[in-house]
Amino acid sequence: MRRVVITGMGALTPIGNNLEEYWTNIKNGTSGAGPITKFDTEKFKAQFACELKNYDPAEHFDVKEVKKYDPFSQYALIAVDEALKNGNINFDEEGINKDRVGVIWGSGNGGIQTFQDSMKEYCEGDGTPRFSPFFIPRILVDIASGIISIKYGLRGVNFCPVSACATSNTAMIEAFNYIKWDKADMIITGGSEAAITEPAMGGFASAKALSTKNESPDTASRPFDISRDGFVMGEGAGALILEEYEHAIKRGATIYGEVVGGGQAADAYHLTGTHPEGDGAVLGMLEAMREAGITAADIDYINMHATSTPQGDQSEMIAVDRVFKQRKSLSISATKSMTGHLLGAAGAIEGIVSVLALRDGIVPPTINTTEIEPSFKDNYHFPLSKAVPKDMKYAMSNTFGFGGHIASIVFKRFD
Repeated sequence: MRRVVITGMGALTPIGNNLEEYWTNIKNGTSGAGPITKFDTEKFKAQFACELKNYDPAEHFDVKEVKKYDPFSQYALIAVDEALKNGNINFDEEGINKDRVGVIWGSGNGGIQTFQDSMKEYCEGDGTPRFSPFFIPRILVDIASGIISIKYGLRGVNFCPVSACATSNTAMIEAFNYIKWDKADMIITGGSEAAITEPAMGGFASAKALSTKNESPDTASRPFDISRDGFVMGEGAGALILEEYEHAIKRGATIYGEVVGGGQAADAYHLTGTHPEGDGAVLGMLEAMREAGITAADIDYINMHATSTPQGDQSEMIAVDRVFKQRKSLSISATKSMTGHLLGAAGAIEGIVSVLALRDGIVPPTINTTEIEPSFKDNYHFPLSKAVPKDMKYAMSNTFGFGGHIASIVFKRFD
């Protein structure tokens, strides 16, 4: 079995524009939520989100590139650039075989901002289709993976899995598989999302998925709490460099952690809702641990999907009960309480948290939650408000998506 390790990471999030800032603010329990500045929200039910802070594309791209790339692709390139620098990877100097380096990058919505702006311009015009020649490549969900490979000349496996909010976990699992199957030596993986837009905010609100606590946005995302009323939209990107162990050792790479198992399943239940008994989640978690060669007793920490929706949090906790049997020593947290829900990029930034939690021996907190559902309150270790130290070996990260998609991934501390 070829081992798969993590040798670089990059993050662009609502609570940090780089990896160090992001991890520091996770540990400190910082909220990234606030009133939306991107458009007028007066008539919207949900008027707040977790936006990127102080983001200016001109600081990262020239004018021509800004015209070419939708924000979700911009976010991807920024996170990947940091991950490669973080991993001390220079493809031209390292002598790495680019035929064996791939990109598996995910997004749930792709260029939704470009689609909205272009259609608005068309509908408000005289009916003449004056679409930009970059319109189609800007909106394609798979275009970020293509752009990344073009920028660095990477000719290995290249595609974009789409499984709604499970997307970047799916991407990481696929990257893990391709390296394990000896089809690649290194893969850039992760996800990006730029969905704080009128159609996305309006659509999710109509589906009753968003919190409407407009009077207190910074505390609106409160997973597991009895007063939770929906998720808070987020944006950004997370990038991880997955690499075959011997390949990494040979080039003297710093290893942050190891991927040891991935499980994918389906709820087969509802278009947008999760199965009330967590059937798909149970299958995904069990498969991830089976592949890792461990049991439920070995998992020290779970970064929950927990978006702060009434039904979703409940069904995930029921699934965890079915698998982990109310083991009080199992630590659980939901970092979406700080970052909001990055949809297709959620798994990537939460995977980064899981890896760093194992490396540093720290359980991240769940913030804003003050009164946990009584049926779950005393069953597990729930650090609230502040991170707590804990020696840990295995962490699991769960993601679930509209359509019933399930993706669970298991990380191992690298010793």
